Amino acid sequence: MRAACYVGDRTFTIVESSSRPPGRGEVELDIAYTGICGTDLHAFRGTYDRELDLPVVLGHEMSGTVAAIGPDVDAWEVGDRVAVNPLQWCGTCPACVAGSSHVCQGLKVMGFNLPGSMQDRLTVPARALSRVPDGIGLDVAALTEPTAVAVHDVRRAGLRPGEQALVVGGGPIGVLIALVARADGADVRVVELGEERRRLAESLGLTTFDPGAGDVRAAVEEWTQGAGVGVSFEVSGSAGGVDTAIQALAVRGRMVVVALHESPPPVDLYRVFMREISLVGARVYETAAFDAALGLLGAGEIPAQALITRVEPLEHVEAAFLALEQGQAMKILLDCSGGGILD
Repeated sequence: MRAACYVGDRTFTIVESSSRPPGRGEVELDIAYTGICGTDLHAFRGTYDRELDLPVVLGHEMSGTVAAIGPDVDAWEVGDRVAVNPLQWCGTCPACVAGSSHVCQGLKVMGFNLPGSMQDRLTVPARALSRVPDGIGLDVAALTEPTAVAVHDVRRAGLRPGEQALVVGGGPIGVLIALVARADGADVRVVELGEERRRLAESLGLTTFDPGAGDVRAAVEEWTQGAGVGVSFEVSGSAGGVDTAIQALAVRGRMVVVALHESPPPVDLYRVFMREISLVGARVYETAAFDAALGLLGAGEIPAQALITRVEPLEHVEAAFLALEQGQAMKILLDCSGGGILD
């Protein structure tokens, strides 16, 4: 069995690994695909080196098939196709007791403080599994986790049908937010500097603004007839993106903070004060959002296949990270099976 271990200093090694047999309430999976996300890129750049117990197997966007079943697992059979919710919560802290287990005060996440999916076999709690609907491949199912992020972000915004929403940042999460918001009946625009990402968003029927070609604020004023948007999503992770997201908002608009900012950006609190703007944090997702994301993918409402730039073998993990960092791809999946599963 193989695993891609991040050892620090922007370096991976491929090692032989051994997945432990499933215990009570657990299943062992053959991992088919794992996606590389922006948080993984932050880890690759060393952002979390002090928090991670290096070397570590990254990866939390995953799909696969059940390979073995532990005691007291009745809902699953060997061969079942699944997506995996990588969050594990304690159930006893104040956040969990209050019904917010996704922000558990002792939250553990596969691929960070638990073994991740950049390997060919992984043992996980059976409660983490969701069944992949017939008709979608395991490659698309690997996008369930980022789609769940988008579903949660849109729900945190309290977005209403017909409301205008601006998504600042047209990477995978930004485009998924725009698609989920559109599916919920919103009028959406995406702000993105990169030409290739704008082209992809437009191919999916989304309207984009290019901040390098004109004044986004003026474009928003024309679009909203001077009122501003009801909701903005800051997905760029840049100080300029934060300012764009705040300046675009209408009176009592809501800005949802989605991106991770490596250093605190300046925030125009005078604008927040004058317009009674609400700043909303959105971290990961609730179980209901994960299930809703899988339903959207299964129904074909999210054209996830179009977001997958390419699939690389697990052994090419380092090159895949570099390609994403250099803006050469929207979403790269790692084929962890070694057999080129393309169902």
